[in-house]
Amino acid sequence: MLLHDYAPRPAAIRWLLDSDPAIRWQVMRDLTGGGSEAVAAERARVAKEGWGAELLARQSSAGNWGGPKEGPGLLVTLYSLVVLKDLGLEAASAEARRMIGRVDKRLVFKPLKNRPFLHGETEPCINGRILGIGAYFKEPNDELADQLLREQLADGGWNCEAPKSRRSSFHTTICVLEGLLAYERAGRRRAAVRKARKRAEEYLLERGMFRSLRTGEVIEKRWLRFSFPTFWHYDVLRGLDYLREAGVEPERRVREAVEVVMARRHQNGRWPLNRLHPERIPLEMETEVGRASRWNTLRALRVLRWYGGSVLW
Repeated sequence: MLLHDYAPRPAAIRWLLDSDPAIRWQVMRDLTGGGSEAVAAERARVAKEGWGAELLARQSSAGNWGGPKEGPGLLVTLYSLVVLKDLGLEAASAEARRMIGRVDKRLVFKPLKNRPFLHGETEPCINGRILGIGAYFKEPNDELADQLLREQLADGGWNCEAPKSRRSSFHTTICVLEGLLAYERAGRRRAAVRKARKRAEEYLLERGMFRSLRTGEVIEKRWLRFSFPTFWHYDVLRGLDYLREAGVEPERRVREAVEVVMARRHQNGRWPLNRLHPERIPLEMETEVGRASRWNTLRALRVLRWYGGSVLW
């Protein structure tokens, strides 16, 4: 690939900035070098307008989103909370404090003897995201983190089907990795957590982010097509964006995955929405498959910046 292939098109940056506050503040932080005060001011708007305000407004007084306070209804709540975190809703804002207070005080897992929602349940794919949500919006949950560390499999990842399956799942592994990173970012910089993350990152890297370790074949072609929200689904862009966020140094084993991202770029410098997952939240952001996606474009451009390095910019 040519070096200039990594650079964003100025028109694409303008298009990203002509958007929701959740997109704008991340573009300013990650792509255009906005000053800290300007970035913070834009980020503060997430709670008061656009997608963030809309999703916050759809939380019920009982603390949940989109249905019953148990079973599938709690999954919609989980997905909504993850999206609020992805939007960058400021955890210290009055709106976030009110929102997470409802979740903390009013939501439980009834089949688990009314265990509080933020204490997690039994599956690591869910608990990884609950760990991340709790660490971001409330406080790090040491007990839940320890549970996830105990459940790490011998190959370095996690699987919701364990112990029946002893082979890790990319889907579960990325969910846990993101949760452990948020836990560390909240102040829990423990050697055991860092070691677990490094083992799981190596699990992804050994497989080139999408290939079978045994055969070298693409494990799942759907991972080469990108969507947002990702819900519980792994894809190459999500995996690379995690490595970037975690500060992992780019290396040769991600090159092919980066080429997959490059191949998805349209001539106008934008990335399309390749697919939609069946899961839903009570908010519509980008819903037309094949149309240009600001979420995919933002994430792809910051992955390319991470991979290419500042010398290419």
